[in-house]
Amino acid sequence: MKKLIILLVALCLTQTFAHAQLLEDKHHFTHADTLRGTLTPLRSCYDINYYHLDVKFDINKKFISGNVLFRFTSTQDFKKLQFDLYSNLKVEKVVYKRMSLPFTREANAVFVNFPKTILKGARDTFRVFYSGNPTIAKNAPWDGGVVYTQDTTGKPWVATACEGAGASIWWPNKDHLSDEVDSMLISISVPKGLKDVSNGRLRKVTDLGDGYTRFDWFVANPINNYDVAANIADYTEFKDTYDGEKGKLDLDYWVLPSDLDKAKKQFADNVKPMLKAFEHWFGPYPFYEDGYKLVETPHLGMEHQSAVAYGNHFLNGYLGMDLSQTGWGLKWDYIVVHESGHEWFGNNITAKDLADMWIHESFTCYSEDLYIDYHYGKKAAEEYVYGLRQGIENKSPIVGYYGVNKEGSGDMYPKGAVLLNMVRVIINNDDKWREILRGLNKTFYHQTGTYDDIVDYIVKQSGINLAPVFDQYLHYAGLPKLDFVWKDGKPYCKWTADAKGFNMPVKVRVKGGAYQVIHPATTLTEVNIPGATKDNLEADTFDFYIKVSGIRKSN
Repeated sequence: MKKLIILLVALCLTQTFAHAQLLEDKHHFTHADTLRGTLTPLRSCYDINYYHLDVKFDINKKFISGNVLFRFTSTQDFKKLQFDLYSNLKVEKVVYKRMSLPFTREANAVFVNFPKTILKGARDTFRVFYSGNPTIAKNAPWDGGVVYTQDTTGKPWVATACEGAGASIWWPNKDHLSDEVDSMLISISVPKGLKDVSNGRLRKVTDLGDGYTRFDWFVANPINNYDVAANIADYTEFKDTYDGEKGKLDLDYWVLPSDLDKAKKQFADNVKPMLKAFEHWFGPYPFYEDGYKLVETPHLGMEHQSAVAYGNHFLNGYLGMDLSQTGWGLKWDYIVVHESGHEWFGNNITAKDLADMWIHESFTCYSEDLYIDYHYGKKAAEEYVYGLRQGIENKSPIVGYYGVNKEGSGDMYPKGAVLLNMVRVIINNDDKWREILRGLNKTFYHQTGTYDDIVDYIVKQSGINLAPVFDQYLHYAGLPKLDFVWKDGKPYCKWTADAKGFNMPVKVRVKGGAYQVIHPATTLTEVNIPGATKDNLEADTFDFYIKVSGIRKSN
């Protein structure tokens, strides 16, 4: 039984910290990767203001058809632009001012030629008509595509999940994280008797008279493309409200009828405690205008903005397991807490390039720790984040490759959380740390950002040069090593690290005594620690994720 439990936890960790498509090892890139991941002039020449996605799902044939209106502002003069749609889906036509425009395709990129120059500053539109059988997700949400399955009564149950793969796996768009659309109308037509639940607020339900019903959802806030979702089933709905920092927040829950009673209890136990903790640490929920939804899905979960996908079977933990193996992870529903944490990090603050996906995942994995801190205390939170270390591999960097739509290693989850906890320890002022986290969400509210944006903000607000610390843990696979040597009975120490100028302060103590903060450099420096000997000096390896030589570890 013990071996089985270990195997299950290992599998759980592997799935959580390694999205199959997202985090596959890849070091050689094609021109198609560049077309997908680079913000070329053919993409940067226009800024997306509004989409209207209008698509019909023929579930029996696993076929979709529809169109997307692009409303944009030109950022420079141009006659040609790029949008994106997977090559297995057919572009029927591109319409501009009632005329069909010529276009070409290369891999998953579509290039459109306009009849005359679109002048800088102009606001204009075009519409793309398309159809086809979108990619079927084999193991959502870790690979991208559409999930087709059935509920326990045999009725269709369909969902989209496309992080990493990109929204262009099922609808045409400018598929680059740097350009979030300002607002969006999502119209999903489904067979009569089923319902679609998408992002934002439900505006209208229309019986189309052809055996289909259209559901129109409006998103009032900026949204990144991979968050746009269709969830189709025979859903039932129940509602609640939360009195938050910006007033009354609408809570809307869509689940299968057979799961209604379980959902009411599980969501009551988890959603408001989550919101209370995260509004405390991160600031107001970022999408009051669109409300907060949980939608039951046939896959485990995804951070679909204002329509969080939920498939954790109404269990605490991660499918009933504790990723930290400390017990603290079984006191709350992992998917409710983690995926909702993305509303602040990933949805409110979005990386400009997939290489910086750590901005989404490191902070959100760390949000689990802060949830525990808020409800169970700091000691419990420290134990939890320490327990997450077992999921760290230290095989490749957390930051990925820029310009090719490639994120870094799955260590962005547990190692990223451990890093942020270390930063909190180094700052050693929880009020300031909270101000920094809330300040990030205020400063970059509804914006996209870069590695430098986030790190520079934390450095400036903390008043501590933490840049080499972030550099070491995010750009390099290995851990820094604290080396101690003894000369004439006196301790000397230095850091051995990959990051230039690595200078992380660290705590050491004589065993049984109080910790003392020291500031090692990359050259040997004498350390003044009264009473220290080779046998009793120890480094704090509970708060600091480091290698140590020449002295003891204390954890």
